[in-house]
Amino acid sequence: MLVPGLLLYFFAVPGLNTAQERLFAIFAATIIALVAQPVRMGASVLLATTLLALTGTLTPARVLGGFGNITVWLIFTAFLFSRAVTQTGFGMRVGYLFIERFGRTPLRLGYSLAAADLVLAPFIPSDTARGGGVVYPVTRSVASAFGSEPGPTAGKIGSFLILVSFHTTYPASAMFLTGMAANPLMAEFALKIAHVDLTWGRWLAASIVPGLLSLAIVPWLLLRLVRPELQHTEEARAMARVELARRGPMKRAEKWLVVIMLGVMTGWVTSPLHGVPNTFVALSGLCALLLARVIDWDDLLDEHRAWDALIWFAPLVMMSDAMNENGTIKVLSGGLFAAVHGWAWPLAMLALVTAYCYVHYGFASMTGHATALYPAFLAATLAAGVPPVMAALALAFFSNLNAAMTHYGTGSAPVFFGAGYVTQAEWWRLGFLISLVNLVIWLGIGPVWWKIVGIW
Repeated sequence: MLVPGLLLYFFAVPGLNTAQERLFAIFAATIIALVAQPVRMGASVLLATTLLALTGTLTPARVLGGFGNITVWLIFTAFLFSRAVTQTGFGMRVGYLFIERFGRTPLRLGYSLAAADLVLAPFIPSDTARGGGVVYPVTRSVASAFGSEPGPTAGKIGSFLILVSFHTTYPASAMFLTGMAANPLMAEFALKIAHVDLTWGRWLAASIVPGLLSLAIVPWLLLRLVRPELQHTEEARAMARVELARRGPMKRAEKWLVVIMLGVMTGWVTSPLHGVPNTFVALSGLCALLLARVIDWDDLLDEHRAWDALIWFAPLVMMSDAMNENGTIKVLSGGLFAAVHGWAWPLAMLALVTAYCYVHYGFASMTGHATALYPAFLAATLAAGVPPVMAALALAFFSNLNAAMTHYGTGSAPVFFGAGYVTQAEWWRLGFLISLVNLVIWLGIGPVWWKIVGIW
């Protein structure tokens, strides 16, 4: 009941006119449907889109205007890169390469899995696809190679590896503008609400130090909280060597994929210099993948996640833009600002970002959470005097890091939890502890780094 209750609280804030109430009612109902999922997300958003036009809330042209948003097309293209990474087998190869090179102890093995996730994160904008589809199968195979299965043998090493793999996949998502599907969406909100341009390079410059600290500290902490019985993991390296030998040398498609991905990343980093938007750098890379026949047109048509994201993201962007334009977001954030009125801005930011993080107990989707609450919380932090870039980035980072606490908070969580190595009580206990660690790192050390790099 937490999410509907929060939305009803917002709805009760005085000051909304009839047009604002109607738009927000449809938007709120859509978010609730995305969380509860009585039907597929695309169907819920399609219904909302139709209602907006039929009720005269927005003009038909405005309703369909989200499909012209370049951020939506960046998300669409990123999913197609994910298809290329998994279809060519390159993602699995990266995982086994790190294990073969570095997996001598349980901790180094955990770091190897985290490093593989980090390398893939800029090109697979979904912790579900990356963590659940690439890292999880590798993790599960390694655990089985040591005879560690769910049940009596879980403690040999399986529990530790499953927890490390999960608790490093969402920080990797937080580190890159293209690491999670909703990250570009929040960058769009930041531009519209705070007039802050979160480029790919700017995002990485802010996230790299706290992100690497999370990836370094969390596996080390888990090693002490969930100490594996095995202390030597040479067998994992042997298994990785067998897998790599079976796969053989890199195929033509993998080589082209690496070259194109490096080119795309270079284009993203240098975007402020050449002025080409991130979306068209990505689309250029997609064209190169098609011309090099890394993927073909049928693969593009078959990638239902990309088309699904395109169909339901575009209207959500449109509705959020419309609420910002007609003043709805400003009215809704007034209630949040009232709670921290008169506080020093660092304390207000800490309170608002922490609240934003832990309200995720009521969400089963990082995207749904960000879409529903990011604009209002951003407006509230700005009203409290928080520097705009810091406010936009802190909330964006915790739109990923809030996945820590539960076994349903993001798409990869049910995959890792469903392996059966960790009980629900243990999952929640450790998740809460790690969420506190991430708060200390990202809101304690993070601002110091952001000051050094000129974020505020």
